[in-house]
Amino acid sequence: MQAAIPCMILRGGTSKGLYFLASDLPDSVAERDRVLLAAMGSPDTRQIDGLGGAHPLTSKVAVVSPSADPGCDVDYLFLQVAVDRAEVSGGQNCGNILAGVGPFAIEQGLVAATGDITEVRIHMVNTGARAVASVQTPGGRVSYEGEARIDGVPGTAAPVPLEFLDIAGSSCGSLLPTGNVVDRVNGLAVTCIDNGMPVVLIRAADLGVSGAESPAELESNAALKDRVETLRLVVGPLMGLGDVRDKTVPKMCLVSAPVDGGTINTRTFIPHRVHEAIGVLGSVSVATACVLPGSVAQQVAGMHPADGVYSFEVEHPTGFFTVEMNVAGTQAAATFKVNSAALLRTARLLMRGEVMVPEGEARAGHDD
Repeated sequence: MQAAIPCMILRGGTSKGLYFLASDLPDSVAERDRVLLAAMGSPDTRQIDGLGGAHPLTSKVAVVSPSADPGCDVDYLFLQVAVDRAEVSGGQNCGNILAGVGPFAIEQGLVAATGDITEVRIHMVNTGARAVASVQTPGGRVSYEGEARIDGVPGTAAPVPLEFLDIAGSSCGSLLPTGNVVDRVNGLAVTCIDNGMPVVLIRAADLGVSGAESPAELESNAALKDRVETLRLVVGPLMGLGDVRDKTVPKMCLVSAPVDGGTINTRTFIPHRVHEAIGVLGSVSVATACVLPGSVAQQVAGMHPADGVYSFEVEHPTGFFTVEMNVAGTQAAATFKVNSAALLRTARLLMRGEVMVPEGEARAGHDD
């Protein structure tokens, strides 16, 4: 016997995931996770018996519900479903999947369309931070067609601008979790930063690579991967994240001089695969570091920080990621402050219907 659970599949930014109403999933976390593992087809490197795409970027879940926060419309819980392990993690946000939350909320009737553009105020449950997504809704319906283009996604779509509010230290408690702009760990100079996503920035050259390698080339470099993971296990506790052996944060970002006219070039371990692009919130943390006096990224990018509004082109393996920021107090790290951060994503509804899971994994936690 199988059980049918309502869901939608949306592409959000450069990721793809299953979107659920919280009320359609079991209340018990353990039962919920069993359902999600079955829905994705994990653990299996092919995810052949589920809807996952055999990659972390396509094995993601959004759980959405009306928000208890009076300043927000919906709560958004992001869950990363491991591909090759029976593991579901809520230890981080995902800004790409976030791009689909506004459209999903409107499609599901959680938020009423209000003219040509509907603002959806989102509480990101994983970290407590908030964001505002602007969704195109001409005629009271979500529009997915448009001329916005983002690298890493073919074609064009309707723009979904995202504005992030109060995200500094959302996972680690402070913008600079170690208290330092630069730390020396395992013989390497690193900057540990959390402006929406805990990220460790390392010069690619310090690891013996150029930073222009493809994700496949980096993943095939066993010595490099071992060194990056060893470093991650050391800095995790220093960032207040505890033992990160079984966590998906911090992200490890190799930075190098731009190669295509951008601000800085990146290759990001997420943490054991190399991202084909770069995560939304990861790019915000990288852009922040570019104007943080003395940081590894600021030194590599050659920025001369000053108070004001910046537009950063963060290079990644498949193109650019544009981040707009308003910063102040750039004369010293102690006074540095991010006033706002915004960026552009797109999203598209791919499927609406029901995912089938073995009935034994779908015992509802609602006692009905």
